[in-house]
Amino acid sequence: MTAFHNWKLRALLSTILLCFAHYSYSQPRPLSLVEYVATLKNHMPSILGKKAQLNQAQAGVADTRHSFLPNAFIGDQINLGTDNSLPGSYLSYGIIPSTSSGLHSSNNYQSAVGNIAIFQSQYLLFDFGLKKARMGQAKALVNLSQRDLDRETYLLEWQTCKLYFEILRNQFQLAIDRQNVLRNEAIFSVIEAVTRSGIKPGADSSLAIAELSKSRTIYNQTLGRAKQMQQQMSYLTGIPADQVEVDTSQAKNYLATLRVIAAGSYADSGNNPLTAYYASRKLLDLQNEELVKKSYLPRVFLTATAWARGSSIDYNNEYKALSEGLGYQRFNYLAGATMVYDLFNGLHRKDKLTESHFGIMASDFDLQQQELNIRNIGLQADEAIQTAIKNLLEVPIQIRSSEDTYNQKTAQYKAGIISLIDLTNASFVLYRAQTDYVETLSDWLLANLDKAASTGNIESFIQSIK
Repeated sequence: MTAFHNWKLRALLSTILLCFAHYSYSQPRPLSLVEYVATLKNHMPSILGKKAQLNQAQAGVADTRHSFLPNAFIGDQINLGTDNSLPGSYLSYGIIPSTSSGLHSSNNYQSAVGNIAIFQSQYLLFDFGLKKARMGQAKALVNLSQRDLDRETYLLEWQTCKLYFEILRNQFQLAIDRQNVLRNEAIFSVIEAVTRSGIKPGADSSLAIAELSKSRTIYNQTLGRAKQMQQQMSYLTGIPADQVEVDTSQAKNYLATLRVIAAGSYADSGNNPLTAYYASRKLLDLQNEELVKKSYLPRVFLTATAWARGSSIDYNNEYKALSEGLGYQRFNYLAGATMVYDLFNGLHRKDKLTESHFGIMASDFDLQQQELNIRNIGLQADEAIQTAIKNLLEVPIQIRSSEDTYNQKTAQYKAGIISLIDLTNASFVLYRAQTDYVETLSDWLLANLDKAASTGNIESFIQSIK
């Protein structure tokens, strides 16, 4: 980049900017790239949705932490019913009412009243790392949500930057196309003058009108593309399409700015949000595997309960008044430790770990593929930058020579020395040279953008292009 003459490029770009200022259609205050990107972050529903998912994941961490609090229940029950029971054991279906005592020689349908109050608590005393694994999974999910938000924002920033430079290029091209229209109008005026003087035949005016019409058509096409790009920028940022215009006043400083960026060291691609997202996905899969390992280990619970009962049946199995059964008459407590282990956990654990293993492999391959893609983009950007630099050395020569040629051909045509074909060819060469410069500058800007994006350096790039 240090090889070509910046002052020539600055002068050329300033000329285009001056023409653009005179001939562009009326627009409100233009915005910088930083302003468009800032607006994008507060507008795009996809970014706002990712932020909501991040908040959801963060709430999930608190939920996971609270899930390890002891279970504690309290309740009170008042009953009216009979008290008939028989000795023997049975498996409960969960809906069989309990009858305590009530052993009679025959059915006794006399009603009795009783009440019972219960407090019960259970605490997971030893989980052999299950709590830590569940918290690790919840935090890994937060990390993934954050990386997903960063990745979505990064891609949309990249897209906005590309569109910004395309609008910039189109605005420059619009100025050049307008110059081309004016040039053809001037040619047509010359033809009218030389035709009236008898130097040239009247047929030249027909060809000049055709060229003028063609230049106006090209201008209209460029203007149409500008409207489409404005609509796309409006879609990304929410700014009304008729208010979209890029800030071209800083464009002449891009050369020096990007040369500084290119000379500096880019950030490590490992910090690139595009690869960090896939790395966080792999981390989540690894954490899920750890959770699987801990989920099938034994668990030790500490359980405690206390209860109080009242009944209208006394210890002699005599039925008293129903109202006497409402007070608490007996109090009990019970505490114990319980170990729980499913004998088939070994098989379940093996199946889940096999499933988790392939998930980790898939995440790792996705990460490798993304790193390969990013590296390829960076290498292509390097080649594109070098090509654009070489072309930027040649374009000023091309424009200066084509301008001199056009001025000479115009004077020669006025003198009747050359034909209209020679003049229009010279005008076309000048138009192509100006277009080549805009396209080359645009290619250089976009290549530097891709290079910055591929190395995770897009934020500093945006801040540099103010």
